[in-house]
Amino acid sequence: MSDVSEKAIKIEAVSQASSLPSLAKQEKIVHDRPPMLAIGVMIWLGSELMFFSGLFAALFTIRANLGVWPPTGTKLDTLQAGIFTIILVASSGTMQYAVWLEEHNRRVEARRWIWWTIAMGAVFVFNQMYEWIHMETRWHTNAFGSIFYISTGLHGLHVVLGLVAMGFLLFRMKGRTGDPGELAAFQGVSYYWHFVDVVWVGLYSALFLLK
Repeated sequence: MSDVSEKAIKIEAVSQASSLPSLAKQEKIVHDRPPMLAIGVMIWLGSELMFFSGLFAALFTIRANLGVWPPTGTKLDTLQAGIFTIILVASSGTMQYAVWLEEHNRRVEARRWIWWTIAMGAVFVFNQMYEWIHMETRWHTNAFGSIFYISTGLHGLHVVLGLVAMGFLLFRMKGRTGDPGELAAFQGVSYYWHFVDVVWVGLYSALFLLK
């Protein structure tokens, strides 16, 4: 009986040990201290916030000196811009889900959701380019045209930089196992992407919705 019980104990121990890797894969990665990369990105975003604050100040100054906003003859497709605004905001959700997957060691799925985020961001940029090409008001037509192209152009540049950062992140994740700084890089890119999305919500409201 003792031999049988010992064998049963060994079998149970082996089965428990074999289940440990799967449990480890689901365990959330938690930093013992805030990553320096993530802190650096947040400090840099503080300077970016000051930059866009100046841009918004210029926008509202021009608006205060115009009797009609937007000027008569300016045709804006509020509905189309609103649809792509929703797409861009939704990309924040896909990016944050990718971060969650990375935190739980589900790297393959995280890569897939980064691709979804890149696709949604790229669609937004293509719509911006379409608007610039087909909009009758040009950057030299009036003050509204100038601030429209400057603000949306600078924001579009930031979106493109975010897409490039995600591309580098995907390249970094090519291996089967991540390096110690991968999660921090992931979180830093997500902070930047959320910031870009929030800025666009403000720009869309100021340029398209406030009459």
